[in-house]
Amino acid sequence: MKKILIADDNKQITAILSSYAKKEGLEPVIALDGAAALDKYTQYEEEIVMVLLDVMMPKVDGFEVCRRLRKESMVPVIMITARGEDYDKIMGLDIGADDYVIKPFSASEVMARVRAVLRRIQVQEPATKNSLSYANLFINLDKYAVQIDGAEVPLTKKEIELLWTLAKNSTKVFSRDNLLDSIWGYDYFGDSRTVDSHIKRLRAKLDKYEHPLWDIKTIWGVGYRFEGNA
Repeated sequence: MKKILIADDNKQITAILSSYAKKEGLEPVIALDGAAALDKYTQYEEEIVMVLLDVMMPKVDGFEVCRRLRKESMVPVIMITARGEDYDKIMGLDIGADDYVIKPFSASEVMARVRAVLRRIQVQEPATKNSLSYANLFINLDKYAVQIDGAEVPLTKKEIELLWTLAKNSTKVFSRDNLLDSIWGYDYFGDSRTVDSHIKRLRAKLDKYEHPLWDIKTIWGVGYRFEGNA
């Protein structure tokens, strides 16, 4: 059975989410602190298809757990936390979380988000059998790897997906809403600032490397486009 890792130091929350996860056909794996979450993931890595991750946990906080997971895995992560400030949401998404749920929440809403993220992954899986080359840029979506002139560029999952979407459709101008829907999905409860924040960070990382033949352009009043002269 496919497993879902539920990491939260509140046993009542883990019990409720476990009950709802079972109704979705997922076997819950429980961790009550961040260190245990990392251990459990290592133990069941091949079977875990989703991670529900609280931010405020003992030993290792949820942000750090997510960072460590992203160094070795693209397993979907939904952050669950009482911290609802925009900065915390953006930070969670920037380090690789797929979605963000604020406490208090309904367990049914959390499971709806789980289903939405898993649906997006299933839709994207056939497309990930692709790679893309443009001038000195190489993107391998199978491995979530980006290279410029053969050098590995350290990007987050969402940054790679943004770059892939723009580069794969280089003749198209994407509005912020287009990108929000394409990358985060129709079920994501966010706004266009999320897109702007990710584009800004993506550009900053890409600009550490020479790429005179291509760039991500801002089309004022519309959105963004990948432009190049390869």
